[in-house]
This record gives sequence, C-alpha cells and structure tokens, in this order.
Amino acid sequence: MRVFFIVFLLTFLRAGAQTPDVYCKAPMDIALMERMNHERLGNTGNQSGASPNFIVKYYRCEWEVDPAIRYITGKVTIYYVITSATNIISLDLMSSLNVDSVRQRNTVLTSQQSNNLLQINFTAPANAGLSDSLSIYYKGIPGNTGFGSFIKDQHNGIPVMWSLSEPYGARDWWPCRNGLDDKADSVDILITHPAQYKAASNGIFQSETLLAGGTKKCTWWKHRYPIATYLVCFAVTNYAVFNNTVQLGSTLMPMQTFCYPENLASFQNGTQNILDALQLYQSKFGEYPFIKEKYGHVQFGWGGGMEHQTSTFVVAIDEGLIAHELAHQWFGDKITCGSWTDIWLNEGFATNIASYYMENKYPTYTLNSRKNEINYITSVPAGSVKVDDTTNVNRIFDYRLSYLKGSHVLYMLRVMLGDSVYFSALQRYQRDPKLKYGFAFNNDLKRNLEEETGRDLTHFFDQWYSGQGYPSYNVQWSQLGSSYVKIKMNQTTSHASVPFFELPVALQFKNATQQKTVIVDNKTNGELFIKEIGFVPDTVLVDPAYWQITRNNTTAKVAGNVNGKNVIQVFPNPIQSQFYIYMNNFTTSATVINLYNDIGQRVYSKEIILQNGAAFIEIPSKQLAAGVYMLSVKAGSDFNFVKRLLK
Repeated sequence: MRVFFIVFLLTFLRAGAQTPDVYCKAPMDIALMERMNHERLGNTGNQSGASPNFIVKYYRCEWEVDPAIRYITGKVTIYYVITSATNIISLDLMSSLNVDSVRQRNTVLTSQQSNNLLQINFTAPANAGLSDSLSIYYKGIPGNTGFGSFIKDQHNGIPVMWSLSEPYGARDWWPCRNGLDDKADSVDILITHPAQYKAASNGIFQSETLLAGGTKKCTWWKHRYPIATYLVCFAVTNYAVFNNTVQLGSTLMPMQTFCYPENLASFQNGTQNILDALQLYQSKFGEYPFIKEKYGHVQFGWGGGMEHQTSTFVVAIDEGLIAHELAHQWFGDKITCGSWTDIWLNEGFATNIASYYMENKYPTYTLNSRKNEINYITSVPAGSVKVDDTTNVNRIFDYRLSYLKGSHVLYMLRVMLGDSVYFSALQRYQRDPKLKYGFAFNNDLKRNLEEETGRDLTHFFDQWYSGQGYPSYNVQWSQLGSSYVKIKMNQTTSHASVPFFELPVALQFKNATQQKTVIVDNKTNGELFIKEIGFVPDTVLVDPAYWQITRNNTTAKVAGNVNGKNVIQVFPNPIQSQFYIYMNNFTTSATVINLYNDIGQRVYSKEIILQNGAAFIEIPSKQLAAGVYMLSVKAGSDFNFVKRLLK
C-alpha cells in the first residue's frame, strides 16, 4: 500500500544524516496516520459478502461524475461464470447507493439490497459452468470507509475527485466482488465528466469523446490484465498530462503522468527517478508485470500513495514514495496477498524494495536508515508480521509490523541465502504459475524460497512470521593466540512465543588498524565458536550492517588461558557436531591426536604438525554415538594431555 510522508526530516527514521532534498521526504509514522484514517471504518466491512457461487471474468464500468459534486451514476456490466448451480448471486454494494435496475439482455431481473449486499435473482436456475453477463444501473452518494474510498476535494481552488478502495472500499462506490478471492481478467472503464477536465484510470487510454452539447466528454480506458477489485481506480480534475518512455528489455514502454498544473515542473523533474527504478526492478524481480500497457502516475490529494494497477496515485513526486508504490506492481498487484493476514507480502516487500532502490542510489545513508528502522521495530517487545486480527484495519496496516518488520524479515532472508540465491528465489516466486496475476499466502512465498534453495525454512518462518519479538545477544569472547578468537553466544528473547531465535549473526572484530566480520550460525544458547581473524582485536560489534532484528546487544572480553608454556584448550564439552582443540606455545611440532570410546576402542586419530608452536584443529563428532570419550593429545616425547569428553 502507500507510504505517508512529511516534508520535514523524520528523526526516528533518518536521524543524523545530511541527506539530499529528495531523500528528506521520509515515511512518517503510518500507524498513527492510519489510525486517524480508519476511525470511520471500525470493524465493519472486513470481508466480502459476495456469494461464492460465481467468479468474475470482466467488468465494463461506465461512470458519470462531476468532481464538484459528491455523487456517482453508474452502469456496471459483469461477465461471470457460475461455479455451483444457483438461482441467485450476491454482490458487494453499499446500501446507500440506489440500484435502479438489473438487466440481463432485455430482461429486468429482480434484486434486493440489504446489509451492503445486492442480491440478484435469475429467471431460471443457472448451472455450474454457465457463462453469462448482466448490467447493474445505480446512483447515489458513495460511502467513505477506510482511507476515503471516494473523495471530492480541491487543489488550487479546482475540484478534484478520486477513488482509493483498499482495503474494503470498492463496494462504497460500485457493485463488485470486494474480497481477496477473485480477479477479473480485464476491465473497461468509461468515465463521463465535465468537458474541461481529464480522467485517469487503469490500463491504456483509448479515447476522449465530446458528448452532445459540448459540456461533457467520455474518457475510455482499457486494461487487459487480471486485477483485484481494490486496485480499480479513477480520478478527475484539470490534469496536465505528459508522456515518457522507458526501455525495458526489448520493449519501449510508455510512462504517462497526470498531475496538477501547478505541480507540472516538479513531476517532470522527478520522473527520471521512476524510469530508473523500473529498469532496476525489472533486472532484479523479472519483467514489469504490465509491460504490454504502461506505468503511470496520477496526482491526488491524499497524504501518500496508492498502487492502483498501472496507475499509481501519489500526492507528490517524492522519490521514496514512488519507489515504494512501483514495487507494488510486482508485489501486491501482479501477486496479491490472498488474505489481509498476509499483507506483509504486499507491504513488507514494497518497503524493502524501496529501501533497496534508495540504498543503491544513496549508499552512504543505508546504515543510519536500517539502524533507525530496527530501533522502531524493537521499540515494542511483542508483535508478529502475521496479522492476528483482520477485523482491525489498524492492525492490518501496522507500520511497525506489516511494513518495517516485514521488510527486515526479507533483509534477514537475503543475508541467510546470499544475494544471488535470494533474488533468484524472488524471480521464481514471480514466475510461479499458481500465483502470477493471482493471489498468494505466506506459505506460497516459503514454498518458492525452499524450492529455489533446497532448504527447509519452516523454523525461520515460525520465528519471524508467526513468532513475536526479537533476540538480544550477549557475546563473550576471548583471544586464542594471535589469530583466533573463541566466542560464546548467549541470547534472551523479548517475547515468550519464541524461546530462542536461530539466526546467523555477523560479528565485526576490530582494532585501530584492522577489522574483520565473521558469521556465526547460532542455533543454541551458550553455543561456542572458534574463528580465525588473523589479528588481535579490542572491540566486537554485533550485526554492524543492521541486517537483523535485534536490540540491546552487549559484548564482553573474558580472560582466556593463552599465556605460559604448552597451552591447550578443548571445547565445547559436552561435544556437539564437532569440537575444537586449540594448542599454543609448544616447542615441538609433531602432534598425535586420538579419541577413544568408553570401551577403549579408538574412534578417531590424526597426526598434525604445529606451525610456530600453535594449531587450531576441528574434530568432526556428529557421527559419534552418545556416551563418554577419552581424548589423548601427544606432542613430542614429553607432553601427554588426556581429557574426558561427553556426548
């Protein structure tokens, strides 16, 4: 969905950076803004009431509006297929809109309106598989739920009217299936309006026809891709219109902008950013989904943007805003969340991809942006990416969880899988024949990631999709000689739903002249790691690039027995999939290592040569049965070390 912004620098997201002017228009606290906008909605309209016995194939929408008057006159023709035998179908439509008649060819069908549903009665039973059509004639003053689904406003003293139907507002102003379970294959939209104005909508502009008398004209738009109901749109005012093109592969695709005349220069100056973003996104996520038609911007007066398919509505040509809304054409429009429970598949992706665009263009601001986003995500100890109450629209569009935490879950997947595999997996998701131009759930994303990587990501999604909270790390480390460090990873969690987060954690070891970042794949509390860093550090930073959702991390250097002659350390004990032997300050070089089970059988043997009197040895032990083992280390003729180990 859309990102609200304010012109001044928002401190909690961009604090401390001297940014270009275009980058200063940062997202504001969407949670606050959306609470204000949703007060009118309450718990009504949280799902479609349309009957499940038909699917829509095509809408022909003929609307007459005047942006100076809050009123609509409409004729909506629906081509449908019956999925189970029935005498009636029901559509979503606010009861405040009056249906004049419902016609099927030359026959007037009986209909009833109640509880924001329009029930239509057929003259004869309709069998499953029947394809047919009907037309609904209606008029009235539309409702205005959600973010303001049907708005009459002004700009510079000129009337303007626009729609914004997400999440449940389409039924406020036209009869339709209002849920996340059906996409029409295509739409035609014909808007009759005062002749001095222009009308924008989805798809490709077809014509403007001046009507008899010259005071009105009809603008026709055609869209030939599947479309969710909430993404159908229109806007009418005295728009200035200009056109650009962008090369996407072998296609020179049109980009069309409708903006207020007083903002023409800013939109023209800012359009190159969106053309660049189109090329970047196509290279990373696959072909622009509506490449046979266009991408467009339409200015409106709401405080943000809305990703109407092929025709994004924006309040201004803010770079972060337009990058977010463009990302929705892949994640939200082509593939739409199949439930508001999984809105993160729309909003988490768009937020993350907009950050990807900004990080590519303004890399010096990346760390500060991520840091402040993580601080905001972790400012509350609870909360899941999965929406646990879809009757609460504030919860659906919770900026902290659906937008930012969803975005940083993707950051963590990217780090865990690596860039090449991660972006390849997202392209697989976009190509999935079960999903493209349809609906997806969280498990569909998980399935595609697993198919691409060959990894089981069940535990990851249990932690980060349905689980709440975040980990806090206490990292204890000690120096082993001049090149190695021993690391102990301790963790607490902020919420009981996840007792331990399994996570690859980046640790940056540094001193005044050197630094090295190592990754520890932390799977248990108190887990020990040995890493070769090649120098003696004095400082350790946890997740220095701010990829991961953590808070209140601490580090401490602990004393290690590294001085004196013939130093040897063995850990962990009990042993796990492997254990380690660290040797230092030896005067001999030849060393023999043997491991015996509890009946004296030798189960492992290795000869090594110490380099400069030191060695670090990893002993595989995953294959060993549980029990008691004796480790023997002989160095030269005068050193014999024996240690009892448990597994």
